[in-house]
Amino acid sequence: MRSRIWEPPIELSPKESTVVKRIRKAKLFVFLRQIRHELFDSDFQLELAKIFKDSSVGLSPVPPAQLTLFIILQAYTGVSDDEAIEAIEMDKRWQLVLDCLDCKKAPFSKGTLVKFRALLISYSFDRRLIEKTVEMAKVRGGYNSTSLRIALDSSPLWGAARVEDTYNLLGHALRKALSIIAESN
Repeated sequence: MRSRIWEPPIELSPKESTVVKRIRKAKLFVFLRQIRHELFDSDFQLELAKIFKDSSVGLSPVPPAQLTLFIILQAYTGVSDDEAIEAIEMDKRWQLVLDCLDCKKAPFSKGTLVKFRALLISYSFDRRLIEKTVEMAKVRGGYNSTSLRIALDSSPLWGAARVEDTYNLLGHALRKALSIIAESN
């Protein structure tokens, strides 16, 4: 399938303005909403699209740029895949950034997210994305680039555990620990 180019609105809608005014502490959401059209300019989206080569006729149902922005939010908030999917369905801040205000259902599934993240990482776009986002924070202001880098670099999405969410990794570790304990008795 061909990847879709994501063209979210640049200007805030009246509904979005209301959400932005209510955000007191989680300023990253406002920052990402303001820069998303620059972060995912046409050149960067075309690079993302090269990763997702045509596999059949038609367009991919989810633009890669939207999924990538979702992964930034997930990394920053430090939530599992399941929690992140729930957040997009229930939290207007996530919906604001991802251009799906008032959505009742996430625009993609957990399976799509896991496959996409693995592909993103295999092409080193995860690191490029961090660098580009941090650089934009430095240049544009509006968000502390140092704290953004620390938050994203320390996320399990970018470390050794970056393909599986934290809860799945804890489950694997617990199973292994229990099997070792059972063998020693």
